[in-house]
Amino acid sequence: MITVLKRFICPFICLLVLLFVILNLDNWTNVLARFITNDPTIIIDSSNEYQKDTTFLFVKAVNDYTPLSKGDIKNIFYTIVNNGWEEFTFYCPSEYTECLNDVKEISHDQDLLTHLNNFVHPYNGFSNVKTEISQTGEITVHIEYIYTEAQIVQINEEVNRIFNELIHEGMDDYTKILTIHDYIINHSKYDVERNDSGDSRYHSYLAYGPLLEGYATCNGYTDAMALFLEKMNIPNFKVAMTPDDVSSSEGHVWNAVNLNGTWYHLDLTWDDPVSTDGVDYLQHKYFLITTEQLEEVDSSGEVKVTEHQFKKNIYVELK
Repeated sequence: MITVLKRFICPFICLLVLLFVILNLDNWTNVLARFITNDPTIIIDSSNEYQKDTTFLFVKAVNDYTPLSKGDIKNIFYTIVNNGWEEFTFYCPSEYTECLNDVKEISHDQDLLTHLNNFVHPYNGFSNVKTEISQTGEITVHIEYIYTEAQIVQINEEVNRIFNELIHEGMDDYTKILTIHDYIINHSKYDVERNDSGDSRYHSYLAYGPLLEGYATCNGYTDAMALFLEKMNIPNFKVAMTPDDVSSSEGHVWNAVNLNGTWYHLDLTWDDPVSTDGVDYLQHKYFLITTEQLEEVDSSGEVKVTEHQFKKNIYVELK
């Protein structure tokens, strides 16, 4: 009886092993190729429709995913996010001896990742990055994006409605930006509840908040403005505050806009001040101003504004 069972069980086990190998043939092939030739296959998917082709001074999109320096790793991370990829695997070459350590350093540098996030389209902005690092040199990056498909559909419908209603043929870019700036501020207010408690009933930290709910934090204002700038094909990125005190819990973000070859600051949050008299105010103090003008405006009032500290070695265009 045992002999008969062995005759059936052994072929059955062999068949299962064969099926497993066939189903995972690509993975096994890649592993074997890397082991034999040290030349692994990198799978390149198409980028999504929100990929930006703007060239920046701090980061750039790449087509070569074999890093030879820390700068290459930074650009690969940026390209993954900019392309809207949810997962991507690349490999450290053997000649780059510090590659794994550099990948680990960059993947744990939340400050740097935040800055990289500011150069991509809002819909490709991430909420979380998880990096798996193998001692064999295989690096797999997993991205969780902040906007859902349902939110994108709703926001796009509203962006198109506003754009078609307000933007007319013959307007120059300055007037287009001013029109959208004023519309967003006039149709939303700062979400004090989220600012005070860290929580809110509104999606004010997304473009969804100001465009569909009427409430925004600096993130919501900035993303909403960025969506219109993208629609108008005006080069832009987001700027994140970098406090002198790295332990500070403060944070702020605003837009940088390229108009006629010059980069300017655009801060809807500070142009929509929270009032104590209940009146909604619309200002233009932070509308398309240079860094020199920004510093002058910040220091000219009774209270010195410190929320516009930023790293000029990152946001180089604004130096």
